[in-house]
Amino acid sequence: MRKNELSKYDLPDVPGVYLFKQGRKILYVGKATSLRDRVRSYFDDDLIATRGPRVVDMVTKSDRVAHETTPTVLEALVREAALIKKYNPAANVEGKDDKTFLYAVITQEEIPRVLVMRGKDIDFKTKRTNEGEMLKAMYGPFPSGTQLREGLRLIRRIFPFFDTPKPIGTKSKHQAALTEFNMQIKQYPRVFSVKEYGRTIRHVMLFLSGHGKELRTTLEKEMQNAAEEERFEVAAEARRALFALDHMQDVSLIRDERLDDIREKRGSARIEAYDTAHLSGTNAIGVMTVIDAGEPVKSAYRTFRIRGVQKNDDIASLREILTRRLEHPEWALPQAIVVDGGATQKKVAESVLAVAGVSISVVAVVKDDRHHPREVIGAQRAGITEVDAVLANSEAHRFSLAKHRAARSKNMRVK
Repeated sequence: MRKNELSKYDLPDVPGVYLFKQGRKILYVGKATSLRDRVRSYFDDDLIATRGPRVVDMVTKSDRVAHETTPTVLEALVREAALIKKYNPAANVEGKDDKTFLYAVITQEEIPRVLVMRGKDIDFKTKRTNEGEMLKAMYGPFPSGTQLREGLRLIRRIFPFFDTPKPIGTKSKHQAALTEFNMQIKQYPRVFSVKEYGRTIRHVMLFLSGHGKELRTTLEKEMQNAAEEERFEVAAEARRALFALDHMQDVSLIRDERLDDIREKRGSARIEAYDTAHLSGTNAIGVMTVIDAGEPVKSAYRTFRIRGVQKNDDIASLREILTRRLEHPEWALPQAIVVDGGATQKKVAESVLAVAGVSISVVAVVKDDRHHPREVIGAQRAGITEVDAVLANSEAHRFSLAKHRAARSKNMRVK
């Protein structure tokens, strides 16, 4: 297929899903913030250099493009997953299997929970988790874990659901749990009953199935019936959900899609980021977080109690953290290291690496007076995007704050 053939498809500048096809065969399914711009990007002059052989082969073989529009980027995300499951396109799943992807699952319980699980933790034949829990429904595969979790966060704002790792408990505990749930979500002026929660889960299931139109029709009928029966609170909730579906803020999903496009062009990168947190004015801890292809690798996170620094000295603390980190050759080395600070912190990190004889690029994220990223130094040279550098830095800062809060309430066990 050639770029000059795209005009006949009249691709709109709206969210949706697109399908590259060879005859009736589906070669690839993708989602887009702008169908027009996203599909056009596959015909850039530098396709071979930036996209890789899998994508080049797919575009070369395709002879047409189909598309579906969606009201929001979030609905494009779930529709993409539904179509990947239906058609199993080679360019989407090549080199992967069910164990690799992430799924949204709903547990088979009186108070169901909505969870994110890897395929390796699911027995698809019996519809159970590896721990024996029955599953009511499974949705996916979702290629991006970041986008799935962000999508569920947005859905939960419209249709509140439990996402706790453990079941809610025995039947006698259900209403108490729902009462507490109401206090947490602060969205309902009355108690959220078991029956109402079940209706909400059915709404979530419709949405995750990619049936946005059917969900809207269901909500409209619920609103009309509730109004006729003078159940005005229920009618108001249905009206609120309908409005939210059409006006949800999915800016973060738009950002994540752009990140996906950058990563697809430039390849994935393993990044380590470092930050410090001061305790009681003098003691300090340092943290290391890891981002790989835009995904946090929490099993690789590390915490260090600063030993050789007597006061709040971020430079000395950074030097100690990096020195001790490099004493662990069993930990995989990253493509880039991100530090919090400016040129001084960058030079300190580079000097530690030089002494250790390790060649890794260092990137510095400079903050303004409100601790917001103002400048990124060295990202291009390190072969990563500024967005990835800020993402890694933000995750390190979040983790250090979490450790700081935990350390104030109990003694922390660190390396």
